[in-house]
Amino acid sequence: MEQDGEPLSARPALESEGLRFLHVTVGSLLATYGWYVVLCCALLYAVFQKLSARLRASRPSQLDAAAAGCFTFVFSFHVEPDAVVKRQEALAAARLKMQEELNAQVERHKEKLRQLEEEKRRVKIEMWDSMQQGKSYRGSARRPQEEDSPGPSPSSGPPRQKPDRKPLRGGGYNPLSGEGGGACSWRPGRRGPSAGG
Repeated sequence: MEQDGEPLSARPALESEGLRFLHVTVGSLLATYGWYVVLCCALLYAVFQKLSARLRASRPSQLDAAAAGCFTFVFSFHVEPDAVVKRQEALAAARLKMQEELNAQVERHKEKLRQLEEEKRRVKIEMWDSMQQGKSYRGSARRPQEEDSPGPSPSSGPPRQKPDRKPLRGGGYNPLSGEGGGACSWRPGRRGPSAGG
């Protein structure tokens, strides 16, 4: 009456030791991490319920596709070729319009740069001519502004002198000296401990 070469009386003792060891380890794990295990089980249950609901909802569409003879993926969808062509044409037209606007902006920018270069070149030529004639090149550079305002320019006459002003206080006034002021004069306080007691 032996099984696997072990006596019958020895086997229940080993099983009871294994069960005791399992009881101790599982019990200590549940005592330590019990609420975490319960929370994880609840989350797994909720996720499983969501996924099973989605699978049930997608299953009829899969059956319809299989019945129609179309072996397609679950997430693929049918698109009208005419709609795709129209969308591509609209995208191409929008890109072409944007490119034309960009080209127009570039042309305007190039025209501005060309005008600035022409203006700089003209100013340099005027400066060179005025230097050749012995005039100041600064005066000729300001000439376009003077043409706009026909009145007398401030640089054309002798410079005006400022009228002599009297100073507001005497030359010997120093606010930190404590002199020259009325009854208000600042004095530093006494050194030493406070008079309170």
